[in-house]
Amino acid sequence: MFDIKWIRANAEAFDAAVSRRKGISVRSGDLLAIDDRRRDIIARLNDAQEKRNALSKQIGQAKAQKDEARAQELMAEVAGLKDFIPQGEADERAIELELRNALSVIPNLVFDDVPDGTDETGNVEYFGRNGSPETAAKVRAPKPVLGFAPKEHYEIGEAMGQMDFETAAKLSGSRFVVLKGQVARLERALGQFMLDLHTTEHGYTEVQPPLLVRDEALFGTNQLPKFEEDLFFTPHGDSRLALIPTAEVPLTNFVRESILAEEELPLRLTALTPCFRSEAGSAGRDTRGMLRQHQFNKVEMVSITTPETSVDEHERMLGCAETVLQRLGLHYRVMNLCTGDIGFGARKTYDLEVWLPGQDTYREISSVSVCGDFQARRMDARYRPTGEKQAPRFVHTLNGSGTAVGRCLIAVMENYQQEDGSVAIPDVLQPYMGGVKSIGGRG
Repeated sequence: MFDIKWIRANAEAFDAAVSRRKGISVRSGDLLAIDDRRRDIIARLNDAQEKRNALSKQIGQAKAQKDEARAQELMAEVAGLKDFIPQGEADERAIELELRNALSVIPNLVFDDVPDGTDETGNVEYFGRNGSPETAAKVRAPKPVLGFAPKEHYEIGEAMGQMDFETAAKLSGSRFVVLKGQVARLERALGQFMLDLHTTEHGYTEVQPPLLVRDEALFGTNQLPKFEEDLFFTPHGDSRLALIPTAEVPLTNFVRESILAEEELPLRLTALTPCFRSEAGSAGRDTRGMLRQHQFNKVEMVSITTPETSVDEHERMLGCAETVLQRLGLHYRVMNLCTGDIGFGARKTYDLEVWLPGQDTYREISSVSVCGDFQARRMDARYRPTGEKQAPRFVHTLNGSGTAVGRCLIAVMENYQQEDGSVAIPDVLQPYMGGVKSIGGRG
């Protein structure tokens, strides 16, 4: 969320930047008009309060001088102000809410190196800082050559009898799945592998956060108010709680309404959790299989940094997510998302897209975003610079999938499928599978 003072001081730059965002028509003049009304109300209220205080002193003086007539005259003026001031305070609260609501639905401003575009077709492949296709190819597995017609993951899983959409539909409806046997174990192995990698090699602290969060937490990570329809809510006393759409919500909100010491940064947290999304607006998309589910598991990474280090942290987090796919031997590419495809709270986002032979295409398996101080302002999350006598500064927040476990299961099943219907287990996962080298198949 933006500081209206900054918008007033940088109106032209704000308008130029926000015009790059898809479907956003608001401009600084719209916001400043609301702020002008707010400032006028505050000025009139302050004048009334100052006048009331001055009159109150004069009443005391008149009474001390036994000038009852003057005292009564002044008290009548104060009585009139007592009617105005409560209304003025109510007007102030109303205009503050109007301004907050207007600011809260404006997306973050993207970096200059984010490509312009209207949708995902405007995304640009990214090969790393100072990278090239040649250098990227050295660390990324090549596309698999299967030598037979590849199947999609649900065909493989259903043939094994270990991926059951019919039972899931009886229990919960569409966009759910029941995993069984070795496929269920494989999904669990993927999550454990990712957690171990991020905690032992990448410096993240494992967390088991609540799966239900308050509206304030969702506002902090910008799911509310704009994306309310994507959430699942449950009543909770006189209010409500929401099932988390991603562990980004609780992990990032760890620092809400806090002032950290600079020495505590960067703060790096990771969690393996179920995620819950209504998938509003996705009717008819990816209706077969596990690609777009109401419930799925994901390993999330969150970093809290100083402003000076957030861009470097973004590249570091991308590397953490890439390492997962590299260790699994999965072919993928990295895309720098364009202005028409980037998320609401991000200043820049890299998507990792894994190759799926069954679909003969790339599909997103991780998004890694740097948000600057956008979320920190919504959460009031700050830090105190070391050795500097100045006001606390807002932290910068970053988040990324490390990775989506269900989609990683899809990728492993499709890339490691064998002609006999079995699935070979990547070497790095075999210790988590009790040494099993393959699952399923006719033999």
